Amino acid sequence: MARLPRLYVPGQAQLVHSTFSPTLLSHAEGMLPSTLDELVNWLREESARKKVQVHGFSISAAGVALLATPNDATGLPQVMQALGRNLAAMLRTGSVFTGRYRSAIPEPGAWILPALIWVDQLAQLAQPLLDPETWRWSSCSTLTGSSLQPLGWIAFHKDYWSLGNTPFDRQAHYRSMLAEGNTRAQQDEIKQAIRGQWALGSQAFIDTLEPMANRRLQPGQRGRPRKNMRQDGA
Repeated sequence: MARLPRLYVPGQAQLVHSTFSPTLLSHAEGMLPSTLDELVNWLREESARKKVQVHGFSISAAGVALLATPNDATGLPQVMQALGRNLAAMLRTGSVFTGRYRSAIPEPGAWILPALIWVDQLAQLAQPLLDPETWRWSSCSTLTGSSLQPLGWIAFHKDYWSLGNTPFDRQAHYRSMLAEGNTRAQQDEIKQAIRGQWALGSQAFIDTLEPMANRRLQPGQRGRPRKNMRQDGA
């Protein structure tokens, strides 16, 4: 079965996840702080070069995760390709990712903030006792205000701006949401949307995006199409 093209809708944020290959994870320099620092630097440089607004990110043994709005259909693929290419060249290894990255399009006002929480908590998959705010290779401490050196290149999404009238209000609100975490149902829906590479949101949201999307936004019905039944008995 031919694989679907990457989902793209102009002006919409994408939730992206790519996992590292076992070869990379077992490499002596694969997850060193210096390697992770380089990945963050490349993400900053490449996203600026390709005009991709990064709203949140996390880089850890659990992979690379982003919530970002690209300027066009090629921006995000080129950023992810550059990360893989640069890392492979630095470590002198083969492919550093397990395959193509997967992505979903979360609905603003409903799924953007849960998507950010999912991104910022992703490092905990590899280190369950980790406090996400202490993981410096993510946007978490910038969004919660706990960083002494916030990342100036993070483009706050309008849903994040809606959390309060002042930076302190927004940071405190986000910190509270992070501590509470997503529900199990939210986590499952996010993972299913990324795995299938679909839109994540209401049917009304999907219907609105349909005319602008480069392909279908949700799974098709299973089974063979039903035949039209004529009513005249012919």
